[in-house]
Amino acid sequence: MRRRDLFVASAAAALAEAAQPAPEKAPITSSLMLWTLKGSFEEKLEIAAKAGIQSVQLVGEHTAWSDADIERVKKTLRSFRLAIDALSSVPNWSREPVSMLDPAQRENLLREVEKNILVAKKLEVPRLLLMSGNAIPERTYEQQWASLVESGKRAAELAARHNVTLIIEPLNNKVNHKGYFLATCVDGLRLVREVDNPHLRLLFDIYHEQVQIGNVIRTIQEAAPVTEVFHVADNPGRNDPGTGELNYPNIYRAIAKTGFRGHIAMEYLPLGDPVKSLIKAVDEMRAALAA
Repeated sequence: MRRRDLFVASAAAALAEAAQPAPEKAPITSSLMLWTLKGSFEEKLEIAAKAGIQSVQLVGEHTAWSDADIERVKKTLRSFRLAIDALSSVPNWSREPVSMLDPAQRENLLREVEKNILVAKKLEVPRLLLMSGNAIPERTYEQQWASLVESGKRAAELAARHNVTLIIEPLNNKVNHKGYFLATCVDGLRLVREVDNPHLRLLFDIYHEQVQIGNVIRTIQEAAPVTEVFHVADNPGRNDPGTGELNYPNIYRAIAKTGFRGHIAMEYLPLGDPVKSLIKAVDEMRAALAA
């Protein structure tokens, strides 16, 4: 958290001149996955604020924060008129024994989830990302699915005790996450239904779904009632919406027709100036949602 004191002191003045006003009462909240930007944590927040983004999402940025750091982050967020709407409950899922697919790792998983829930509550974050883990070659698909469901039930019960929501994220295993088990939102929807606990919901990443199986709008129509967050990027390249094969105006209109009320987060790698890119992306999203 470099230069944080100076940064916080100057934030309000900088934003008064540079930031777009964020929509205050929109039924769908604009968000941004911070890992997609370059720079320090504070510089990323400044980009989000200048673009008029309302909220941000974290992966593992929070893992080393002390209580004092958390208070400084909250102060910085207030100065930028930003909130954190999600962070990861298993930020090191690919390197630590916290797979949802292995019953022997379930207690590790639950301890990790609870540890990050406690940080989320200090940061006033209402939801946490949850990952299935990579497939285990020596176990059958049916064995892994059964463990995934049981882990989801146990994690959802834990989330309910803390009054937060876990959002399970399917990731494509064709391009970005080789070996990942829960690779489609079709299966993510099935998991949420089988767990049957309102504290486990779906994170629908449109880019990952397009890479893996396509059929995005039809799946959105079915999954929207249990979807808490959408993630946005185009394919191929994971760049700005409108630079690839996905028809985002049609996708946004389909989302609006479902009555979705939640967060749509930009999780793409901007090809140009990130502030201009995000302003354009959010403006186009808002226009399509209102159409």
